[in-house]
Amino acid sequence: MENELKILSESDLKSKIYFIRGVQVMLDSDLAEIYGYEVRALNQQVKRNINRFPDDFMFQLTREEFDFVKSQIVISRNVNYFQGQKGGVRKLPFVFTEQGVYMLATVLHGKLAEQQSMYN
Repeated sequence: MENELKILSESDLKSKIYFIRGVQVMLDSDLAEIYGYEVRALNQQVKRNINRFPDDFMFQLTREEFDFVKSQIVISRNVNYFQGQKGGVRKLPFVFTEQGVYMLATVLHGKLAEQQSMYN
């Protein structure tokens, strides 16, 4: 995954956008896939640069929000999303607003993140 640039069509990209807390957001796992990172590594970079991600750039989902997103994913595109890791996702995911997605491109290192940021 780390050496393959993934360019999404407009419809694929739209399917990865959710409306939560009155804003459009993308899941950390979807962004990790787009940028060629593991979710763990992406979130680690965010934590190292947390001062660049105020609440209006990124937030962690509540259990209720997570269940809503989970139902949308299972219905729309990826029934295997929550498998693995001995039962699925262990922590509630982070989501990024539009500004957070752009900031994420600036803190991620590597050729793929740089190339992908040109498509944002």
